[in-house]
Amino acid sequence: MQYLDNIIFLILLVAGFGLFGKSLLKIYRNIRLGREINRSDRKAERWETMARVAMGQSRMVKRPVAGILHLFVYVGFVIINIELLEIIVDGIFGTHRFLATIFGHTFYNIFTATLEVLAILVIIGVVLFFIRRNFYGVKRLTMKELFGWPKNDANWILIIEFALMVFFFTMNSSDLILQQRGVLPEHGSFPISQMTLVPFLEIFSFDNGFLIFVERSAWWLHFVGILFFMNYLYYSKHLHIILAFPSTWYANLDLYGKFNNLDSVTAEIKLMMDPNADPYAAPAEGSVAEAPSKFGAEDVFDLNQVQLLNAYSCTECGRCTSVCPANITGKKLSPRLILMKTRDRLEEVGRNIDKNGKFEDDGKKLLNDYITKEELWACTTCNACTEACPVLLDPLSIIFEMRRFLVMEQSAAPQELNLMMTNVENNAAPWQYNQADRLNWAKD
Repeated sequence: MQYLDNIIFLILLVAGFGLFGKSLLKIYRNIRLGREINRSDRKAERWETMARVAMGQSRMVKRPVAGILHLFVYVGFVIINIELLEIIVDGIFGTHRFLATIFGHTFYNIFTATLEVLAILVIIGVVLFFIRRNFYGVKRLTMKELFGWPKNDANWILIIEFALMVFFFTMNSSDLILQQRGVLPEHGSFPISQMTLVPFLEIFSFDNGFLIFVERSAWWLHFVGILFFMNYLYYSKHLHIILAFPSTWYANLDLYGKFNNLDSVTAEIKLMMDPNADPYAAPAEGSVAEAPSKFGAEDVFDLNQVQLLNAYSCTECGRCTSVCPANITGKKLSPRLILMKTRDRLEEVGRNIDKNGKFEDDGKKLLNDYITKEELWACTTCNACTEACPVLLDPLSIIFEMRRFLVMEQSAAPQELNLMMTNVENNAAPWQYNQADRLNWAKD
């Protein structure tokens, strides 16, 4: 029975990481439902972009207060979980503060003291974020599109992170008192615990047995909490702490809003302009002149894999929507909601596959059932949303592809756009006048 704790720990560890791996494989499968896209060029620039934007948080600090608080939470939470390695070794082998034997007395003291400072910064960050999100009235965080699960999810994330830090400090405080009493070997330096929870615990003069119970309970709760948080990510907007890295690596490095030409359309135009070409010759299979099965995007299958990755990576911060001129002027469009709806549809497709072994037509599409034409045509293509996104997500590219489907597959462009295209076709200009009159404006 002396190894029962170690066995239970190992079972929880394997189960926790196993479920987490299963969730990641499901996300990977869903992303692979999209069209393949080659984003393997300019590798040095992509690594630099990922390091600067995802790791360095360069875009977050454009809004200094939120950026600094996010940096507290991000850096603190990531580095504190290095301690998870120590917890894993201690849990499997029954050791206590294993890293102390590796780092040595001085360096381990520096290490644990640093973790405590970072942990208190995480607590400050999540408390202020909770107040800001629920009581301060930031418009982009209180919009109707966040009512229900998105709002609750954001709050649960903050609560879980706060609880994990409380368990961390409780574990360290009771550990420190036991060290001072000679019950445990002296390992580590805990400045924040010594100033906060240690005096509180000492007021009650708890005996060693109770303090050991408190230390072990906090240790187990911290460990189980990390496993719970890790598996909760799949259901949460907080997936961005993992997916922000591939999203920034595969980001579009061209000019924002640059319209991607279709090779088949380009080849067709070149064919029309070539006097020696045979207009009746069928394009070779696999050639650029061969038209795709569908122009644009009607459903998630028609979007590319990076766009689907973007949908999973969205943290719902609303910076894109807060700068969208269409949204500001009361239009239905919200770039944040474009990504959220794409993710919702992709998840629905994934559940369909889980249930049936393959996708069975459910009579739904991303277009109309999730994203309306009104939203798509409200976009001014100004690129404010892509410029504002902290992790280089591109909701505009999804709008482009769905508009392309409406125009090229359904001839469902708005009347104003149809009039403009007719004028271009007939007059070689968007305006309705004869080509011979094009330069009349310059006569005087």
